[in-house]
Amino acid sequence: MAEYDIAIIGGGGTGFAAAMYAGRFRMKTVVFTGDLIGGLITWTNDVSNYPGIKQATGPELAKMLEDHAREYDVDILNQSVTEVTKSKRGFDIKSDGKAYKSKTVLFATGTTVRKLNVPGEKELTNHGVNYCALCDGYFFTNKVVAVIGGSDSAGKDALVLTQYATKVYIIYRGDKIHPEPINYDKIKASKKIEIITNTNVLSINGKEKVVSVTLDKDYKASKELKLDGVFIAVGHLPNSQMAEKLGVKLNDKKEIIINRESKTNLSGVFAAGDVADTRFKQLITGVGEAVSAVYSAYDSLDLE
Repeated sequence: MAEYDIAIIGGGGTGFAAAMYAGRFRMKTVVFTGDLIGGLITWTNDVSNYPGIKQATGPELAKMLEDHAREYDVDILNQSVTEVTKSKRGFDIKSDGKAYKSKTVLFATGTTVRKLNVPGEKELTNHGVNYCALCDGYFFTNKVVAVIGGSDSAGKDALVLTQYATKVYIIYRGDKIHPEPINYDKIKASKKIEIITNTNVLSINGKEKVVSVTLDKDYKASKELKLDGVFIAVGHLPNSQMAEKLGVKLNDKKEIIINRESKTNLSGVFAAGDVADTRFKQLITGVGEAVSAVYSAYDSLDLE
């Protein structure tokens, strides 16, 4: 059975940045990418806030990080980890029915999109209900769509959808949407986008495809808003279940608690990226946490 110095769980930008640094430190390294190679950044059309790269698509930036990691002698497995347990010399890892050993573990498991959890959402998923504007926007060419949410991600989704749809609503429960200022300026300048605030979606309606949503208050004298598609962008849930089962401490949001060195409460266990409890979550912050985690792991092993 192969034994590694560090096992990196997660194949997003954070995981690949960690792998690159581990390779530079000549640590025996394995990365378990899971199903979504590149992570949720691959759902982003325009990345203009990554230092040194003025503009790239999410998939382009993710590929750069992956390619950089592959320059080093690291094992990258397109597998999902199902369990991590403590052993005498480190950790036992189960993945796709196989067993692996590692002296340290880095959780770079990211997040999963949060569901709206209203009637019709589950039944109409992939029939007009979507979670990735970059992935599925094309299918709504010359259609009317809505983005549910008020974050920067929701704003970016709306901007992507203006490339295809004739009309894009942003429906948000709060008083004001809060994208980054540069994106907010683009939203306000767009003739295709209309913002509906202080409003909740109660249900998504349709039999074989989305035809409307029901709102909790009147909009233009009606609680029913006719739509061809709905894009849900109401946040994310940390993929921290395996870490919690191992005994890693989480906060009340189920994020892994880390310190400035990306250490958790368990010796030999580190976390970085969106799964961690850092307040400001960006790819660049996740990459920084990953580098700190790998250095902390390297230092703890006293490798030469």
